[in-house]
Amino acid sequence: MTRIVLVRHGRTAWNVERRVQGSSDIPLDDTGRAQAATAGALLAEAAHGGAGWDAVHASPLGRAFETASIIVEHLALGGSPTAGPLPEPALAERRYGLAEGLTHSEIEARFPDGDVPGRETVESVTERAGGALLRLAEEHPGGSLIVVSHGGVIAALARSLDPSLLGRPGPMIENGSAHTFGVIDGTLSLLRFGGVAELAAVAPSSEARPA
Repeated sequence: MTRIVLVRHGRTAWNVERRVQGSSDIPLDDTGRAQAATAGALLAEAAHGGAGWDAVHASPLGRAFETASIIVEHLALGGSPTAGPLPEPALAERRYGLAEGLTHSEIEARFPDGDVPGRETVESVTERAGGALLRLAEEHPGGSLIVVSHGGVIAALARSLDPSLLGRPGPMIENGSAHTFGVIDGTLSLLRFGGVAELAAVAPSSEARPA
């Protein structure tokens, strides 16, 4: 099995203002960088329980790529130098078209019928992001990967694999949270849906690697 830990990027100013970011390239704020450092430290600690991380991939959007870069720094400090971050365009955030930069109340007022010009469908996000994870799994058979992406991407993938998450209340994908997926024989599955506090449970396993 190839294990893939998807981490949501750290916080940005638009997260604080609850504005839809989509493909808009909004940088991390100081809290976001601290969240990335926390995730990196925990992932480095988790690596000591297994065979280490094979690579770190990330959406090319600045908030995700900087998060990944901070994580890589902590992996190196923890004694687990890891390749990356490597850009993966197919894991960029869902495109929200004319809704980008708006709050949810502004979107409802401006597009009361829910039809937002230029907004990417959830099905499209799931297809491109899921395909990217399967491809990465083929490139790292039996490996353990860290992938930094976005809330819309992680939610689309998780909900497609576990429909019970559709009715889950509250903020589902927190900044800096980690969610573990697995790939066996070309099939993607959701192994663990959780936050940074659960990162100790996602240590890469040497048993998962081919001889």
